Amino acid sequence: MNLDNYKLSGSELPIFTYPDPVLSKVAEPVTKFNKELEKLVEDMLFTMYHAPGIGLAAPQVGQSIRLFVLDVDYDREVITNAAGEEEVRLSAFQPLVLINPVITGTTGTTTYEEGCLSVPGVYEEVKRHKSIHVKFQNLKGEFQEMECDDMLSICIQHENDHLDGIVFIERLSNLKKTFYKKKLAKEKGR
Repeated sequence: MNLDNYKLSGSELPIFTYPDPVLSKVAEPVTKFNKELEKLVEDMLFTMYHAPGIGLAAPQVGQSIRLFVLDVDYDREVITNAAGEEEVRLSAFQPLVLINPVITGTTGTTTYEEGCLSVPGVYEEVKRHKSIHVKFQNLKGEFQEMECDDMLSICIQHENDHLDGIVFIERLSNLKKTFYKKKLAKEKGR
């Protein structure tokens, strides 16, 4: 899979929503870098772009492995087609795939209103590190590292939380956390 010339393809996967148990498990490391992993990444990117979202972790699609995809810079434009119907045009893809990520350094703090594909309709301010240093593997299993700040840093921290069984509402005040847990459990019929 060549991410440099990414073309929107794949199959849409179901997104698991809170409080599904897969979202609270600590994910296992990826040990096999093969065609099945490439297909999962392709389907995760397709699912993320169509949701639409800027990040998607493997546990959110029912796979408890340490992998997430993200793209904080792609373009999403609503246009009117020749038939007079509105459609969404996606372009300028810059997908990133982080496998077995480890955040090795942090600086500063920032607050950002986050949402999550696994917690639809909930948006809350979350405190995160402003900048991070992260080590990870790519789709070939090669080790890489990068320095990130602002939106990319926030997104990586949010998705990395999913790998540790943490949904972003866990980072809210006790009052808000309790409110959302009850509300979401009630909506799920529990």
